[in-house]
Amino acid sequence: MRIGLISDTHIPEAAPAIPRQVFDTLRGVDLILHAGDTHIIDVLDWLEAIAPVFGARGNGDVPHLSNKNRPGLPDDPRVKHARVIDIEQLKVGLIHGFPLPEEVPWRTMDELLDMYFGGPVDVVVCGDTHEARIDYRFGVLIVNPGSPTLPNQVSKLGHVGLLDIDGASPRANIIQLK
Repeated sequence: MRIGLISDTHIPEAAPAIPRQVFDTLRGVDLILHAGDTHIIDVLDWLEAIAPVFGARGNGDVPHLSNKNRPGLPDDPRVKHARVIDIEQLKVGLIHGFPLPEEVPWRTMDELLDMYFGGPVDVVVCGDTHEARIDYRFGVLIVNPGSPTLPNQVSKLGHVGLLDIDGASPRANIIQLK
């Protein structure tokens, strides 16, 4: 199974729409996971033209009365603060912000997984930092696809990710959009 990973689109704040290159790169995936900060629900609707979508509610997805570009996401069954999705033989956790264990040394990895997902997962898909990265900590693959519109908080073309799952084997890649 091939899963498209995206986060921190910040539409319409960063751009009026998702860059065309996102659709080109994610064409043919079986599922899309958006790790939050969409700002408008249309982003998930647009991505659903490619494949089914699940989203995480980011810190920028709540209404900001002083910022018309952040109207807040309505209740939608596709969007939760955090969720666990069973894919083949793996549990994939989706959330906006997920600290690496060394960033919160007062918490163990097991505590983080319990706190956010109610127990162990094999893969964590997260966002928030706009920094595309793949990490492996304590037996858990952690993938942050960065942002296609604001990589590292800079307004330019950024990244998405691909997660390939074959049974119990996950493999992640970060794709620089061109």
